[in-house]
Amino acid sequence: MPHAVFRHRPAHLFTPGRLPLACALALAGWVALPVAAQGTAPAAMPAAASASASAAAAAASSASAPALQASPRLNPPPDGDAARQRPLIVQAERLTVRPDIDAVAEGAVEFRRAGMLIRADRLAYDSATDTANARGKVEIEQPGVRYRGSELQLQLQRFEGFFQQPEFELLTLGAGGRAERIEFLDSTRSRAHKAIYTSCPRDDGQGPDWLLRTDRVRFDLQANEGIAEGAVLEFLGLPILALPVVSFPLSDDRKSGWLPPTIVPVDSRNGTTLAVPYYWNIAPNRDATLTPTLLARRGMALGAEFRYLEPGHSGQIGLHLLPHDRDTGGSRHALRLEQQGRVAGLRFAVLGYKVSDDAYWKDFSQTVPGNSPRLLPQDVRAEQQFGTRWGALTAYARLQHWQVLQTGSGDDLIVAPYRRSPQLGLRAAPLLPLGLRASLETELNRFDRPDASASATLPTGWRWHALGSLSRPFTEPGWWFTPKLSLNAASYHIDQTDAAQRRRSRLIPTTSLDTGMVFERNSRWFGRAQRQTLEPRLLYVNTPYREQSQLPLFDTAERDFNAVSIYAENAFSGVDRVSDAHQITTGVTSRMVDAQTGAETLRLGIAQRIRLRDQRVVLSGESQTQRFSDLLVDGSTAVFNPWRLDVALQYNPDSSRVVRSILGARYSPAPFHTLSMGYRLARNLSEQAELGWQWPIYRGSARPVGASGGCGGTVYGVGRLNYSLRDSRLTDSIVGLEYDSACWIGRLVLTRLSTGRAEARTQLSVQLELSGLSRIGTNPLQLLKDNVPGYRLLRDTPGQSSPRLDP
Repeated sequence: MPHAVFRHRPAHLFTPGRLPLACALALAGWVALPVAAQGTAPAAMPAAASASASAAAAAASSASAPALQASPRLNPPPDGDAARQRPLIVQAERLTVRPDIDAVAEGAVEFRRAGMLIRADRLAYDSATDTANARGKVEIEQPGVRYRGSELQLQLQRFEGFFQQPEFELLTLGAGGRAERIEFLDSTRSRAHKAIYTSCPRDDGQGPDWLLRTDRVRFDLQANEGIAEGAVLEFLGLPILALPVVSFPLSDDRKSGWLPPTIVPVDSRNGTTLAVPYYWNIAPNRDATLTPTLLARRGMALGAEFRYLEPGHSGQIGLHLLPHDRDTGGSRHALRLEQQGRVAGLRFAVLGYKVSDDAYWKDFSQTVPGNSPRLLPQDVRAEQQFGTRWGALTAYARLQHWQVLQTGSGDDLIVAPYRRSPQLGLRAAPLLPLGLRASLETELNRFDRPDASASATLPTGWRWHALGSLSRPFTEPGWWFTPKLSLNAASYHIDQTDAAQRRRSRLIPTTSLDTGMVFERNSRWFGRAQRQTLEPRLLYVNTPYREQSQLPLFDTAERDFNAVSIYAENAFSGVDRVSDAHQITTGVTSRMVDAQTGAETLRLGIAQRIRLRDQRVVLSGESQTQRFSDLLVDGSTAVFNPWRLDVALQYNPDSSRVVRSILGARYSPAPFHTLSMGYRLARNLSEQAELGWQWPIYRGSARPVGASGGCGGTVYGVGRLNYSLRDSRLTDSIVGLEYDSACWIGRLVLTRLSTGRAEARTQLSVQLELSGLSRIGTNPLQLLKDNVPGYRLLRDTPGQSSPRLDP
């Protein structure tokens, strides 16, 4: 089938009186030539004139004009002068033109202009009014949106007009709908009347599972916003939410507006909760969220969060306010501040949490840090680096305070760490010749207590300390050897009335030798090429005994005994204690690494410490007389795909018993198929078993991908159970169901978290996630990701306000 291709600039061709007659005749013949060969002549010219003009124009055009190629990619429209000079390209089976009057294209019409494509069975263009009328199967495509319908009228230059009975599709969201009429206000704004919107399939013969029915919708592509008036959200044929005005994004970018309500139907501490957040997209690097909340048991509350990302600093400020708690009878609040940045080379950070009462962490757990909800930090720090001829030098300062939340007595009481008011220090890494390496740290700290009662029994005061080391590493492929000399000096000024006891000091040296080797060989295991290693290591440490029992314990605790700390020179963290030692630590690790990917498929390590004399410096109890320390064994493997196994054991050779153990197994044969099991033992302290899972438990009848309706989706079970074998009870537990039906996801999650030995908080979360629109209800996703090993989101839903701020 022959095609006619017409290219023009609108200011010249379709404006009356602007085109010379000879040019008009030549151009008319050029576009009509292929059609004239089939016996059709332009209506504006006699047949003889058409044939002669066509022949001349065809010869001229074939010699000088390049062939037109329509790009398959739709580019965004230009601005300014470039917009006024945009060419038009028309491609059709038949094309008839009357210069300066009109043009008619029929049969597989494609009408292109930068940023726009119109397809139709028939398209007529009126030059006087710059109006195109299209009928038949009409389709308009712009960047990010596509319209289909039966009749279109459009003024091209201003992009004003209407579309009758159209369907529309938001390409970035995979969602769309239909309307009785769409009015185009300009190239980026339009208005739809009696429209419905959904991300569910709209052509499978069934009604969509969910739809947003509106009286009128305004689309603004430039502002990335859709505003629906008289909106009713229907789910499975039932109206579940009615709003006079609702706005939604047209892509996954952030936008201001009311977010879907958060509903907690069951909460054992606060009762039914309803929150309606408002998101304010202030700027690309600033935003705020205000959340009015109604708690059935306590009253009205307000949450607020402000985030900012500036060139030199960033952070966020949070507020939670309950003016009158009906349950307690008073006002309650929480403040949070996080800030970090750099000013003229000075790096600084601020972290602060403050709540009004001790029970706040139980009643409003979402407002306090999850890792230490009863110990809230207030921390300000700064540091400055200097480059000197002797090496790098870092000066730093810090203030660190704590708020301790005491909610009981006896075993429920906790002792807060000391406050640092202030902490001033210097760190240096001098440049030395002959391959020598050195480090130096010196600090001045003021330690006091956050509670006056503890200050009466625990010492407070000042401490100056200096930590220095000098080493000479010898490193070659396959082995290393590092001799090292360390010094730990400290001086104390204690707040006591007895002058003889106020000042105390000590200086303790340590020598060590650290050496190891790495052997490698190629092998083949389980049908895969592997590289196997054997890595023996030996550490010798000699630290003389110094009496330290009269020194305070400001920041010191015994290190956890594990595969990393067994190679530490000091058995204690902090500065106040230095363990005396004459010992050898030896161990060996073997690994298997996939030769193709470099991934570790197996690791097995064993280590033990041998004391050549007793360790007399201890925090409590008798001296360590055990010649051979507990044996540490740790390993992991992914060889038995899809299984992954992990093990860590601490074995006491004297009692022939396992003192501590961590055993874990995870089975993940496919995405969203994860089953994990764990066992933890700390002899005479705790014994726990845990089970976690994300697994499909029901699949509906097979239907085409993306189809909706009925029960054709997939139900996933998800959860985690922690059981205390020592107390014979469940501690923390999460159990839920997720239903994925292509265009929506439903979640039902029951959570029980311990807040004490004999109490727990129970919460039921219900969420409906509508793809391409939003999430309604309580969001349990962060809870599931933090607590269920291997949990994966069923789908990343576009259209959500992004938590990312742009730099």
